[in-house]
Amino acid sequence: MSPYVIMILLFSLGLGTTLTFASSHWLLAWMGLEINTMAILPLMIQHHHPRAAEATIKYFLTQATAAAMILFASTINAWLTGQWDILHLSHPLTAILVTLGLALKLGLAPLHFWLPGVMQGLDLTTGLIMTTWQKLAPLALLIQMANTVNPTLLFVLGLSSTLIGGWAGLNQTELRKIMAYSSIAHLGWMIIIIQFAPQLTLLALAMYVIMTSAAFLTFKSTNTTKIKTLALAWSKNPTLTITTTLVLLSLGGLPPLTGFMPKWLILQELTNQGLPLTATLMALSALLSLYFYLRLCYVMTLMVFPAVHNLLNPWPMSSKNLYMIPALTTSMTILMLPITPLIMAMAG
Repeated sequence: MSPYVIMILLFSLGLGTTLTFASSHWLLAWMGLEINTMAILPLMIQHHHPRAAEATIKYFLTQATAAAMILFASTINAWLTGQWDILHLSHPLTAILVTLGLALKLGLAPLHFWLPGVMQGLDLTTGLIMTTWQKLAPLALLIQMANTVNPTLLFVLGLSSTLIGGWAGLNQTELRKIMAYSSIAHLGWMIIIIQFAPQLTLLALAMYVIMTSAAFLTFKSTNTTKIKTLALAWSKNPTLTITTTLVLLSLGGLPPLTGFMPKWLILQELTNQGLPLTATLMALSALLSLYFYLRLCYVMTLMVFPAVHNLLNPWPMSSKNLYMIPALTTSMTILMLPITPLIMAMAG
């Protein structure tokens, strides 16, 4: 694909997300979501592979359904209240429909069915955009309307996402599917706290974007898409193996790495809100996610590929000019826990 076309598509992605961020009108916010969706479709199908075509069709149909739900609910709300303002969702039916539409766009369980299959058909760069940038606009709308949504619905979405995201990722062998279920689990942590402390949702989102970027960029630099290929890591690049292991453990929320920060603060806030049972269930669900990250670390560090690999270059490294961004995101993924008080002071 031409670099100029890619630049236009990336600009459209940014425009759609920015339009949704800046909107207080449901119609403009919906337009931003649609611009975002239409801009990523050519990026998804650029390799003209049957699996990429299947993933693109799945994504388009799912996002079109979610957009129709949001537009239908916002129209009903305008009919009932005479307001298109995002903060004026006074009718319970419209609030539930909009929440479910945004949950479908995000891939929250039990509306997550499309995300693993779509991720499997994408290259790593587009997969990174799908799991990070595409979450920003719907989550921004959820944060704005969180106070008008039924708390039980948000709790069900959050708990089911963390449990299903951890449980379903246990038996996966494709890294892109594992990262998809990781996305579902992390979104559950963001949604569960969104009504009590939106600043913690933003913090968890920022940490997730940093950690996922580090993981995807590392896999991209080593051209790795399957677990069995990770067994070649130690003999090819021991330093990269160590840092990738720390990145995966940080994604699992293991202290003293950066990924422990949002989980720790969210559990503390849930306890302060008088929800110790919910905090306990969330902590237990985090163990499921940690298990499949530990599985990846085990394959990388303690296994040796049992036979001679038949590829001419089984651990190719991409352009050395792109190492700065993975190095920066990896450092942030590993070392940011000690500055938690500073981050909280800035957020407050």
